[in-house]
Amino acid sequence: MKDVMVAIQAVVVGIAFTVLLYWLANKIVEALPEKIKKVLQPWVFIGPVVLLISLFLIYPTIQSFRLSFMFEEIDGSTTWVGLTNYKEIFGDPEFRNMLMNNLLWVALVPVAVVAMGLGIAQFANNVGPKGERIYKSIIFMPMAISFVSAATIWRHIYSYMPEGQNQTGLLNAIWTAFGGQPQTWLQIESFKLNSIFLMVIFVWLNAGFAMVLLSAAIKAVPEDTIEAARVDGANARQTFFSVIFPQIWGTALSVFITVLIGAMKIFDIVLAMTGGNYHTNVLAQNFYTEYFIYGNTGKAMATVVVLVLVIAPVMFYQIRHYRKLEAGR
Repeated sequence: MKDVMVAIQAVVVGIAFTVLLYWLANKIVEALPEKIKKVLQPWVFIGPVVLLISLFLIYPTIQSFRLSFMFEEIDGSTTWVGLTNYKEIFGDPEFRNMLMNNLLWVALVPVAVVAMGLGIAQFANNVGPKGERIYKSIIFMPMAISFVSAATIWRHIYSYMPEGQNQTGLLNAIWTAFGGQPQTWLQIESFKLNSIFLMVIFVWLNAGFAMVLLSAAIKAVPEDTIEAARVDGANARQTFFSVIFPQIWGTALSVFITVLIGAMKIFDIVLAMTGGNYHTNVLAQNFYTEYFIYGNTGKAMATVVVLVLVIAPVMFYQIRHYRKLEAGR
């Protein structure tokens, strides 16, 4: 109860302080001459945001880049080592395996999320208002669960018990019911199956997000274009892929890029499910291990820099894509 009260106080005080800050700053600017007011007034509202972004995003990024060229001594002092940290991480076969795992997440997860979101959205839109609400509520529900909580749920699904004992894991219970032997699913490294089992959790969590956006986009498609396709003799599949999908391509691409960025920096699920063991490690998980477990600041920051360099082009493309969408409206 005490923690709840502290949280409520923090929210109330935080909002009250923010409102007071903006009101006071705006009041001061309003009292200035008109020319100065026109220059300063926009900064009253965007200034705090720019300050916070600089403090919590830009400065840490610069510091991470600087520390990636350093080696931290036991006494806390740092020594310049140049590209040594990068040579060590890229020379490590396990790091190359992490890059392959991240590439696999990027290649499979966004496509799976968009495909599932499209399928569910199209299905839900065709079952009537009542059925639509039920189906969408069920699919969207996982969005309310944190990644760690979802990992806990799926840990029970993938749970393994030795042969001859009751299988508490849902997947093993189904597998053994069809005559199979119980499997340690998260330890199957062949064809990266254990990594794929982790990706299933991410897809399950994000399918609702994709469904909501894509469903809205499908409903916004002009009905006369769909009717024209039907008059021309197109079946349901042809109508969807030739008429509907091209018109919602912008939304689908936005969802794809958003999920892609999330997949690139995946961390929580890997940490909670395998801790990066059994060759399921990824870049973000490696940063956590190097920095918080082993105390290798230089290697940890070098990993972060690699991750940032991989994500940055995708983010820039996403920004350009959104700008083109806005310009086209």
